[in-house]
Amino acid sequence: MLNLGGLILVYVGGAGLGFYVAKGFFDTIPRSLDEAAELDGSTKWQVFTKIGLPLSKPMIVYTALTTFMAPWVDFIFSGIILSTSGDPKTYTIAYGLYNMLSSSKGSATTYFAQFVAGCVITAIPITILFVIMQKFYVSGITAGADNG
Repeated sequence: MLNLGGLILVYVGGAGLGFYVAKGFFDTIPRSLDEAAELDGSTKWQVFTKIGLPLSKPMIVYTALTTFMAPWVDFIFSGIILSTSGDPKTYTIAYGLYNMLSSSKGSATTYFAQFVAGCVITAIPITILFVIMQKFYVSGITAGADNG
């Protein structure tokens, strides 16, 4: 189990955490919003798409970001699991960058420029995701209010 398959299995198993966090969030949305929309003649689908989804945007964005970022930048756990394989093709980005510095002949400054470039390249997808998803996160927080 100390290989890439074991690492994937653990990450897939940990993805259920988003479900529990989302359930706690959805429990805070007032039921009176749904009831008011139904009294106004909305169908269940309209209530879901016009009220439920806009209010749920912050949770959806949070779940998407954490589900992507956790395995992307995980260092310690992936280092333990994948270091036994010895195959650099199976390393995660964070562990691969660390391994590049620690296994270099001579000093750690030998591959420092490549290490920094790898860190920047690693940060680009996370930054792009944050910039794109930020508007959904903020708009979802301010999407609705309950007057009663």
